[in-house]
Parts: sequence; structure tokens; C-alpha cells
Amino acid sequence: MPDIIPYDRAAAVAYAHQWAYSRNPAFFDYEEIGGDCTNFASQCLYAGTGVMNFTPTYGWYYIDPNQKAPAWTGVEYFYRFLTRPETNPGPFGMVAALEQLEPGDFAQFRFQKEVFGHTPIIVEIGDPPTLENTLIAAHSYDADYRPLSTYFFQEIRFLHVLGAYPPERRPSESENNRPGPFRF
Repeated sequence: MPDIIPYDRAAAVAYAHQWAYSRNPAFFDYEEIGGDCTNFASQCLYAGTGVMNFTPTYGWYYIDPNQKAPAWTGVEYFYRFLTRPETNPGPFGMVAALEQLEPGDFAQFRFQKEVFGHTPIIVEIGDPPTLENTLIAAHSYDADYRPLSTYFFQEIRFLHVLGAYPPERRPSESENNRPGPFRF
């Protein structure tokens, strides 16, 4: 089992507050072509983990607007990547109840369609947590400190981030050429 990188929740939430009402120029704004919510959620998650997974198609990464994994911007793909059973590089988590959430976790909404369509980041949680005192930041209807209770949805699910698996370490050239302890 690889080491687990702790999720820096404070960094993820600080990033969410900083960019809730604007756009980080290092990332493309997908607002006009389907929405920017999961792109923003991924940026926040990356701010808290610092690890991407560059596996084509099934990874979670952003290089530029045309070189990104579906999980970076797609609600359902983000969910599938975060809850994957494999221990490959990148953040991972689990489906959770409202009571298990912490700032830096995520909510996902299903509105009138069959699929989930929005991914805000949780920035503050009351005690005990309710939909009224659980506050989010989001793009695509930009918001910060917005109560979950102000959304009209058919279903909501929550994703609790557990940490990140480190990037794969590749041996350096000198390590590849170094003799092992039992070489003859």
C-alpha cells in the first residue's frame, strides 16, 4: 500500500474563497461550454493535494483546455475517479453522509435529469451539520458561503476526501545502473 498524502483542507478552502467569484488564469473557464463547476472543484482539490493522475481517459489531470481528463471537468467522472477502488496516483475519497463531512469535501446535485450535474466544494459546516448551515463555494452560478438548502435538487450526494496517493516514482538513470546487493 503506498503512502498517503494528507489532504490539506485549509488550502483547498482558501483556494475556493480566493477564486469563487473570479477565474484563475492558469485554467480555462468552461462556463460557456457546459459549465465550470467541476473544473473549479478539481482546482480546489488539487490545491489541497498537489497530485494529478495522468492516466489517459481514466485519470484526473489538467494540462491545458484540450489536454485534460474527463474527471477534471465532468461531474460523474469526478465522482468515479474520487471513489475508485484502485490505489493509483491522485486524490481519493468515499461517499459519505452529511455528518461525516469536513470543509474541503464536496457535494454533488442531481437536478431534473437522470445524472448529477453540479459539484460545489464545502467551505464551512455547522454543528450539528444541516443543509442550512453547510456552506459551499462554486462556479457556474458563482457562490461563496452559500447554504446547501438554497439549491432545489432531486438528489444530493457527498464526497469525503481521504487523502491522495503519491505520483508514481520512476527510478532515476543512476538507480537503474546501480548494481543490486546480490549481483555477480
